[in-house]
Parts: sequence; structure tokens; C-alpha cells
Amino acid sequence: MSAPLRLGAPAKINLYLHVLGKRPDGYHELDSLIVFAGVGDALMFEPGGFLELDIDGPFAGELRADDDNLVMKAARMLADEAEIEPRARITLTKNLPVASGIGGGSADAAATLKGLCELWRLSPPPALLNAMAKTLGADVPVCLESRSAYIGGVGEVVEPAPGLPAAHLVLVNPLVAVPTPQVFAARQGTFSKADRLDGMPDTVETLAQALQSRRNDLTGAAIKTARVIGDVLSALEALDDVLFTRLSGSGATCFALFAEEAQATKAADTLRQDHPDWWIAAAPILA
Repeated sequence: MSAPLRLGAPAKINLYLHVLGKRPDGYHELDSLIVFAGVGDALMFEPGGFLELDIDGPFAGELRADDDNLVMKAARMLADEAEIEPRARITLTKNLPVASGIGGGSADAAATLKGLCELWRLSPPPALLNAMAKTLGADVPVCLESRSAYIGGVGEVVEPAPGLPAAHLVLVNPLVAVPTPQVFAARQGTFSKADRLDGMPDTVETLAQALQSRRNDLTGAAIKTARVIGDVLSALEALDDVLFTRLSGSGATCFALFAEEAQATKAADTLRQDHPDWWIAAAPILA
């Protein structure tokens, strides 16, 4: 390979998230509709004499380039499975906030598996690649596909979702890290039922209506963990032309749904003026 290989690691968004129950091992069964946004981290893969990871980008200072990084774990796991020496230079450009409920680390790990398969000219069976993804984390399998999907189990069961209409998002994170285990521990109340969409919404307005009757069951617990999440949701709800707002995953990233790119761009600009200390991005839902 003469030129570096570059791959994106798009942000993962939970359009709804129902918690169905708690398993004996302490993990929770989920039902969620996942989409990916046109904003994310980026990875570059180059040949190297040994395995090394460099991190740059606006959130580079919040990560360490050591063996605890999911990128390094994915690289070593793939090399061990292929029985080869892990030789590569990987550069991670960290554009997404850390521990933000949009699967940044999981997307990075998934992109690493795909990128190194190409760099090292490996063709593992899809079932084996998926098994490695599951080992790395519950969100890694869906990030490996990077397309709209329903997830079940603890996140490892991935099923194709119906096509969705073109839509645009504004993503907002108040730059407060919210650990997922802490949010699940704070969750109270009864469990929900799975409630997948009936077919494909034909317009973004129909999609918004369908989402209104579903929930993110972690919202209350996330706000207890970081009260600023409530402020973010209120700011999103006050925007012009907004169709729908919700917390993604366990937080703290929230999103607003718009029909048009210009509406989302204007809303993001408004929020940046009012909240310059928040991370804000306008992006389409990827087809």
C-alpha cells in the first residue's frame, strides 16, 4: 500500500432506546434504533515497523495512546487472530467528545478492524470479524456496519432497519463526560417493551411522529447524573423548525431532528452564539 488508508468513524445516534430488563450478569437487554451521522472521528492507517498510535484532533488530550485504547485493543486482537505481528502506524483524529453517548470509541475500534484488514490484506469471515467486534464492546458490531439498524441484547444483536427519509441533525454535548455504568445504575422504574417502527416512514415528519411515541429510557437517570443535560434538551426544544429532540444513548449528547440542511445549520449557529462552551455539530443522517 503506497498511500495511507483513511477511514471515517461516524457518530452513532440512538433515535430511541428502550431498556427491556436486567440480566443475571448485570447487563441490560435493549431495543434501539441506531443511525449514523455525517460527523465523526477519522483514522489513517500506514505500514510501520511496529504497532503505534498517534492521536490528534480537538479531543486528543482526553485519550491516551496506550494498550487500553480501543484502537490498540482492536489492532492487537486482529493480529493475534491472524497470527501475525501487528505492524502499523495508526493516526486517530479525535473529533467527537469522549464518553458522550455517541459511540466514538466503538466507531474507532470498528474502523480499526476494517482498516487493518485492508492494510494487512486479511479477509476474516464476517462471523469472525463480528465476534471480535462483540468482544471489544457492545456497540462495536453496529459500528462495524455503520448503517441504520435495530439493536437487541446488550447491543450485540444487530438487524437491518428500514430505509429512513433524508433528515438532518444538530448534535450537542455540554462537554461533561457521563459514564454509561453510572447512568444504568441510576435508572429506576419499570422496564419497557420492544417497539420497532412499522415499516419505513415516508417523510421526516412521519419519522418524528413515530419517535414521539417512543423514548430513551435513560434520560431521567442521565439528567440525575449530569443536570446540564436538561439544559441542553431545553435549548434544543426552543429552536426554530425543530421536529423532535432527544438524548442519545446514555448521554450527554442530545440531538434535534430537522427536515432541511439549512434549518439544521441555522440552529447550530444559533446555539453556538448562546452556548460557546458546548460542542455543537450539524450533520445529515447517513443513508
